[in-house]
Amino acid sequence: MTTKPELEAHILVVDDDHLDRVLIKRAGEKARLARALEFVKDGEELLEYLLGEGRYSTARKSLPGLILLDLNMPRMGGYEALVRLKADPTLKHIPVVVLSSSESPSDIKETYKLGSNSFITKPMDFCDLVQIIQDLDQYWFKTVTLPNIQTRH
Repeated sequence: MTTKPELEAHILVVDDDHLDRVLIKRAGEKARLARALEFVKDGEELLEYLLGEGRYSTARKSLPGLILLDLNMPRMGGYEALVRLKADPTLKHIPVVVLSSSESPSDIKETYKLGSNSFITKPMDFCDLVQIIQDLDQYWFKTVTLPNIQTRH
């Protein structure tokens, strides 16, 4: 059994909306993140990425240090992806921040119930998005101490 690298300080963004992905990428550049932003389009692709399956069987070298998860996506939405992620003993410790256009109290309550670490409503203003990305980077990679997580295989 070969041990692969531990949790890497990159952020995996799960969002099906092309414009949202572009805006998050630009916000990361504007925030001058010292870490990479990677993108997948839905919950199915998220799980393939995290489990090193399909197209990610040789491409992914480490697990992300943070997942930004949208809720409403085709194929597998954020709720189901969150349930499956938090049920897997090797993945459940990866912090998940729901980044959704929803402001619904029921969405917020349900995502926390399912194990999300935070819920952020996507801002309408680009400068606010840049600030959110900076705040997430500061908090999850500089302030808190995360567990040492090894990837599968």
